Amino acid sequence: MNTKPQDVLVALKLSLEEQRGSYADLGLALGLSASETHASVRRLIEARLVDPETRQVRREALHNFLVHGVPYVFPVSLGAITRGVPTAWAAPVMAGVINSSEQIPPVWPDPAGSMQGASVQPLYPSVPAVARKDSELYNLLALVDAIRIGRARERNYATEEIGQILNAHVTA
Repeated sequence: MNTKPQDVLVALKLSLEEQRGSYADLGLALGLSASETHASVRRLIEARLVDPETRQVRREALHNFLVHGVPYVFPVSLGAITRGVPTAWAAPVMAGVINSSEQIPPVWPDPAGSMQGASVQPLYPSVPAVARKDSELYNLLALVDAIRIGRARERNYATEEIGQILNAHVTA
C-alpha cells in the first residue's frame, strides 16, 4: 500500500495529540472523512510510522521520513503568484529566523489567505483551512514545506525545529 500525502497530515496531527480520539474526530480536525482517516492510519502502520497497538507515532521514524522521504515522495515547486496562507520560510514559525527577503514568499493558495506569493501545492487540499484552526499543526506543515522547497539553510532549520517539536510532544 502506498503512502498518500494526507498520511503526512494525519501523522503530524497524531504526533501533537496527547490523547487518542476517534477517527471521526481526527478526520473532522483535518478535513477528512472518518474512513479516509482510518485508511491513512492503516497506511502509516504499514509504513512503520505508527505503532499498531497504541496508535502512537514513532517519532524518530516520522522525523526521518519527513526529512529524507517527503521531499522525494511529494515534491513541489513554486507556481504562479496568488493570494494564500504563508508557508515554509514565509510562515510565522520561521519569520525572523530565516531572512529570505530576496525571494517571493511561498503560499498555499487560499482566497482567505493573508499574503500574496508564489503558490505551493499543499500536501492535501484542506491544509490551508486546517492551518487557520491549529497553529501547532500549521507550524509543522510549514516546516515540512521548508524541507520540500527550501534551500539548504531553510531545510536545516526546519529539520531541527521539527525534531524539537516532535520531542516536545512525547506522550507517556
